[in-house]
Amino acid sequence: METVRVFKAKVFARFVAREGISDASLLRAVDKAEQGLIDANLGGGVIKLRVARQGQGESGAYRTLLAFRSGVRVVFLHGFAKSGTTNITKKELDTLKRAAKVVLSMSDEDLQRLVVQGKFVEVK
Repeated sequence: METVRVFKAKVFARFVAREGISDASLLRAVDKAEQGLIDANLGGGVIKLRVARQGQGESGAYRTLLAFRSGVRVVFLHGFAKSGTTNITKKELDTLKRAAKVVLSMSDEDLQRLVVQGKFVEVK
């Protein structure tokens, strides 16, 4: 069985760098999602996951929205602090669903091209 490939969209990579969220925290969240422990299935391949703050639990955690295909691919698309944003708009969700459809249907070669172009960062 192949391992799940995990990516950060460029805008999300800037968010996690600014907030000090480690790749290890993201991978722990992906492990939970792979076990079916998600916060919400928003449809269209988009799920919502909490990512713990450094040194804190998940209650005050960051919210992340990602394209998710179990066992295959995860792409972190959007993140926000619970204290900063209560939720996203319907228009934003529709945009994320369109993005999820595209990235989940891409070939590994297409994704690698986006990594080389700096549009995605692979989480290792």
